[in-house]
Amino acid sequence: MPSIEVAERPGVGPDGAVRPSEDVVVVLPNAVVLLDGATSLDPALPSGGWYANRLAHELSGRLVGYPDADLADLLAAAIKALARDQGLVPGESPSSTVALLRWNDTRVEALVLADSPIVAFTTTGTHLVTDNRLASMPRGSGYRDRLASGAGYDDDHLMALRAAATSMSRRRNTEGGFWVAEADPDAAHYAERATWPRADVHTVLMATDGVSCGVDTYHVFPDWTAVRDLALTEGPESVLDAVRTAENNDPNGTRWPRPKPHDDQALALVTFI
Repeated sequence: MPSIEVAERPGVGPDGAVRPSEDVVVVLPNAVVLLDGATSLDPALPSGGWYANRLAHELSGRLVGYPDADLADLLAAAIKALARDQGLVPGESPSSTVALLRWNDTRVEALVLADSPIVAFTTTGTHLVTDNRLASMPRGSGYRDRLASGAGYDDDHLMALRAAATSMSRRRNTEGGFWVAEADPDAAHYAERATWPRADVHTVLMATDGVSCGVDTYHVFPDWTAVRDLALTEGPESVLDAVRTAENNDPNGTRWPRPKPHDDQALALVTFI
């Protein structure tokens, strides 16, 4: 089994209040599951963390019990079982990103659905498995313009965020939109995939967007190689520290307009050699 280190840290809700993390990481004998439950702005819905925890449970049993089954098929079965058992309805349910890493004696497999990337460092270079469909969706100015103007995280921000979330939900799990684990098992087959010979893989990073923003948005790290190097030398917690320090230096979201001051953070460092 490879060496696996995990770092996790809760963020805050859209109102700035501290609450439990909605990120979930599960380490199995043959896989790592990393999920990022989407924060719900509808009090009538269960939380994204509630969904992510239950989906992780459904996935874990299948990954161990069916080690050679197709990853997308396993994810589809997990989504279907959770939706059936909890009475979830497509388009009206909590959701989560999915990042799966699985290995055996000969290969390493990755699956990514929505914005929780996997980065593999191999003998042939750096390989980024990412799903950019959510990031490519057209977004109205809304809360981002308010934050950029210095309005901060006030009550009007929450109203603007709800409006943006309502608009984005219409594109969830639709052709031309973006795909995420929710109540439609077909979403699993829209995931991004990659496979490498195990002998070629040195290290793999798995991250939620509360960490990947340090590369993609804040540019705290010039690239994923810098993230890997810091995680290997000082531990995964040091990566979380660097991202959180950047956010602390932009407390009102003026430089980097974002839904909340601090997102949940989760990072897995998997070392094969």
